[in-house]
Amino acid sequence: MKRPVTIYAEMTPNPNTMKFVADHMLVEPGQVVEFLNRQEAVGHSSLAEALFNFPFVTSIFIANNFVTVYKNESIEWSDISLELREFIRDWLSKNEKAVEVMPEIKEINSENEAPTGLIPEPVINSVTDQKIVDLIAEYVQPAVEQDGGAIHFQSFNEDSGQVTVVLKGSCSGCPSSTATLKGGVETLLKTHIPEISEVVALNG
Repeated sequence: MKRPVTIYAEMTPNPNTMKFVADHMLVEPGQVVEFLNRQEAVGHSSLAEALFNFPFVTSIFIANNFVTVYKNESIEWSDISLELREFIRDWLSKNEKAVEVMPEIKEINSENEAPTGLIPEPVINSVTDQKIVDLIAEYVQPAVEQDGGAIHFQSFNEDSGQVTVVLKGSCSGCPSSTATLKGGVETLLKTHIPEISEVVALNG
């Protein structure tokens, strides 16, 4: 049985991604999931599986009430955005869950590689760690979600003053994300926590 669903498409700062926003939550608040290929989606999200059937789709990010779709360079958004919007709307009208089974959290296995699937829980070892988490949640995350992405605190090295965050969705691989990270996030955190020296990102 179909139910009425409203979907609108929204451009993001990343030219290779588009955000498709639904009128209802697609996953539990705070949950984010990213599929980098069809194999990763199998058994977890039949919506993502179906989207990978489009030859130009390269990865899928789902959070809150939106789906961020990555495309390759072979086609322009102007040629496919309407088709994708209608496809997602039709799929959500017939199916209750966008993600049936959340993937297990994978560990980060190198300095520059973030996990696919869920974001690992941040390790909170100090009052400073918690303050960073709170600042990101209050000032940074809402803006990042507007752009179809996610940012999560990963760790703070007290010796070097380096904060590591994980970028997902549109922010991962976005040409403007480095500037945003340095000009926005780093400046914000340094202002509130002087012992921070820099912010670095792990891209999904």
